[in-house]
Amino acid sequence: MKNFWRHLSSFIAPAMLGLVIPWVIVWAENVKFARPALTTSIYLRILGALVGGIGLILLILTIRMFILLGDGTIMPWDPSRKLVIANMYAYVRNPMILSLIILQAGEAFLFRSPGIALLAVLNFAVNTIYFIASEEPGLEKRFGDEYREYRKNVPRWIPRLTPWHPA
Repeated sequence: MKNFWRHLSSFIAPAMLGLVIPWVIVWAENVKFARPALTTSIYLRILGALVGGIGLILLILTIRMFILLGDGTIMPWDPSRKLVIANMYAYVRNPMILSLIILQAGEAFLFRSPGIALLAVLNFAVNTIYFIASEEPGLEKRFGDEYREYRKNVPRWIPRLTPWHPA
């Protein structure tokens, strides 16, 4: 049961950033600011739903994979004990945050929400700064040459076309 609660914490922050906060933003944009119901192309809304759905599925799969392969959680206070470089992590170093940003981008299109679009941009900017200033130096310190080799071969944001496999 302890592991259940430990791993449940891995879903709290992504759920807040991917579902709860966007819902509050849409509510505020439509109710608090009395934004008129804007007509939107049904195709853009469908595209938003598809992109957001893909982002949500990737986010759940990535968190699950991180828990199973990393022997830890996504939370900084309970980090993985192993460097996770398989599956989605063989294509891009930050698939979890990338999938969260994809989810937010889909929600921005689906709900025609400039607030959610801004949230996605801020999420990207803040995480880029955090990765460069804190996470990447911490991973290099914890995993040494293994992480340096991974970082050299796998991009931070734009996925590789083929998975990287260490030599």
